[in-house]
Amino acid sequence: MSLDELAVETCSWAFGNSGTRFKVFAQPGVPRDPYEKLADAAQVHAYTGAAPSVALHIPWDRVDDYAHLARYAGELGLRIGAINSNTFQDDGYRLGSVCHPDPAIRRQAVDHLLECVDIMDATGSPELKLWFADGTNYPGQDDIRARQDRLAEALAEVYARLGEGQRLLLEYKLFEPSFYTTDVPDWGTAYAHCLKLGPKAQVVVDTGHHAPGVNIEFIVAFLLREGRLGGFDFNSRFYADDDLMVGAADPFQLFRILAEVLREPSGGIAFMLDQCHNIEPKIPGQIRSVLNVQEAAAKVLRIDRAALSAAQREGDVLAANAVLMDAFNTDVRPALAEFRAAKGLDPDPMAAYARSGYFAKICAERVGGAQAGWGA
Repeated sequence: MSLDELAVETCSWAFGNSGTRFKVFAQPGVPRDPYEKLADAAQVHAYTGAAPSVALHIPWDRVDDYAHLARYAGELGLRIGAINSNTFQDDGYRLGSVCHPDPAIRRQAVDHLLECVDIMDATGSPELKLWFADGTNYPGQDDIRARQDRLAEALAEVYARLGEGQRLLLEYKLFEPSFYTTDVPDWGTAYAHCLKLGPKAQVVVDTGHHAPGVNIEFIVAFLLREGRLGGFDFNSRFYADDDLMVGAADPFQLFRILAEVLREPSGGIAFMLDQCHNIEPKIPGQIRSVLNVQEAAAKVLRIDRAALSAAQREGDVLAANAVLMDAFNTDVRPALAEFRAAKGLDPDPMAAYARSGYFAKICAERVGGAQAGWGA
């Protein structure tokens, strides 16, 4: 893989007002509808040249005409990426969605997932991304095995609805909002369900959804070996699912993950951002995240794979580690500036956006009407 091939998908919800479950801080110039979210996403792509697709979240991005929304994206030089479902905000989902003990609630949740596949058809989206908040808070609250049966039944119905060129990406999360059991808590559970569903089902790894100290690159390597790594939700964490900018807390972890992914052509693996810019400005936050992924990838592409393999074969522990560290410690920013200039882009995307006047423009234009938000 080359830097020319690297594409990072932005997420529509990062451009709207977003934050924690405690407070969402409104910002000026925030989009009022999905069309304005796409317009902002186009700015990220215009200055980085590496963000050609935008993930949608339903119902946050619901419109009357999805084909029209997709055409508008095309006019902006974008395409619609993954369709993200929402089975956690309706009042009926208090005890779960597809794993709920009430079949009527399960039916409501599955119908929503099928609606998301309809939206995929209308927009040309290749991926349905599923994350379930389902779980329990107390021992004995529900039958753990029965909930897995319900989950498998729901996934099978949705999987059967997928069309040609479409796939299901199943996300996992260690905890939150369920604290005793989570119905898809880890990569093994997600992998087992995907394996039973078929080749169109793959696992998506959110880098914030693990216990401290978990070796995420091992998970990545295993899923790659099995052909079941569907993509990433890139963000950064200090404690848990912080949804901060990717690479902010541990750029070396991002490097290590990409060192596994970029060992071979990574076609079919979706690099997606999943972030909530609560206190930082929206568009610059997404630009910085794309640049962080680019920088990590540029370092990975400098790994001397032949020297690394030789050191590994010889059992030279320090030499093998030194090969990786030499690549990680390389300052790739001058090379990336030259790379962008050669593509007709400004060498410094952050500064170029700041000079553009776009932020002042949207602050003036987007007065009145309901700002987009994620409902927190």
